[in-house]
Amino acid sequence: MKITKLETLCLSRMHEPERQWVTAKYRTVKADCAIVVIHTDEGLVGIGEASAYGWPLMIRDWVAWLAPALVGHDPTDWTIVPHPNGGARAYDAAVAGIDCALWDLRGKIAGKRTAELLRPGAPDRVRLYASSGCRYDWRARPEQLIEEALAYIAQGFTAMKFRIGTEWAWDGVTVERFLGLARELTQEVHGRMELMLDGNCRLTEEQALAVAQELERLGFTWFEEPVPWDNNVDGYARLCAAVELPITGGESFTTLERFRPYLDGRAYDLVQPDAALCGLTEAMRIAEVALRYGVGTCPHSWHNGLMAVEHAHYVAALPPDDAHPRMLELCMIQGPLQWAILADPPRIENGYLILPDRPGLGVELAEDLETRYPYIEGHYAVTVTR
Repeated sequence: MKITKLETLCLSRMHEPERQWVTAKYRTVKADCAIVVIHTDEGLVGIGEASAYGWPLMIRDWVAWLAPALVGHDPTDWTIVPHPNGGARAYDAAVAGIDCALWDLRGKIAGKRTAELLRPGAPDRVRLYASSGCRYDWRARPEQLIEEALAYIAQGFTAMKFRIGTEWAWDGVTVERFLGLARELTQEVHGRMELMLDGNCRLTEEQALAVAQELERLGFTWFEEPVPWDNNVDGYARLCAAVELPITGGESFTTLERFRPYLDGRAYDLVQPDAALCGLTEAMRIAEVALRYGVGTCPHSWHNGLMAVEHAHYVAALPPDDAHPRMLELCMIQGPLQWAILADPPRIENGYLILPDRPGLGVELAEDLETRYPYIEGHYAVTVTR
């Protein structure tokens, strides 16, 4: 079997006004998607979603540039797989999309689920956590966060991650005011839902420590990227040493080399690589090495349904590890594009995503996607000023 062609589908869908959401200073106005498709001379096709944070049109350009090194080769040939470079995000996203599509193809060729190829004996389902908490506004009804959490419980979710809301400076929000809302949320969901907080790198180290100490008391599962991450190994290491609450991060790192200083420095308790930015091959390497340090893995997984399926196979295939949480992030606010890209979305039951009982990733693309969801140029968010 030989690869005959690579293509990239660039898709968008504008959010209706009621679906738009503001976190920090940014209002997200559309959903984007980039899907790499690898064709073969025997009719098998592999698909992989690349992170749209790499910019779909730039991802398409990089895939086209990389394609000549793959066309004419056997998709099971490991030597053809490009490697992320940890620098240019669009390049890394393109590499990731190619890598995930190749894993889909390999599964179809072998007649096995991708998760089974990654780790024989991998389970057929993974626990989900609802990822959002991006729609509450400190100026208008911050209690919306609690209503959202209760709605997810009603849908069968047993865990949720939320963010720290709109820009604190707009409304004089303090650490104590934020923690007041976190306490209310904890009380409302007590015993029914695990909670995680994503700081989106927006806090100072002093603020992050105060928040972490209270989240630990409240029984949170982890505190994600509380402070700026770039060249901040020491800051993360101090937070890790100060609390038992797991401090997590690494969603922007696309190579094992980028993770090494944080692992050597004991700066993460849990790593969160994104296979749509680094590929399943590199993501597995990262998880295996992290475990040598006693560090667990829960991937970052935003955007659309194909990406969720990729990460479901990844979570199912992670090395056995009873010491750390093992969950899959599911974006709750991507809108209809999220699942409309798939002809046969996977089942979600009682807070679990069920891996399709078919080879490869087990899903196929819906028809006429570029006609139905043509790419809309421009940033997915606009800056809000108050």
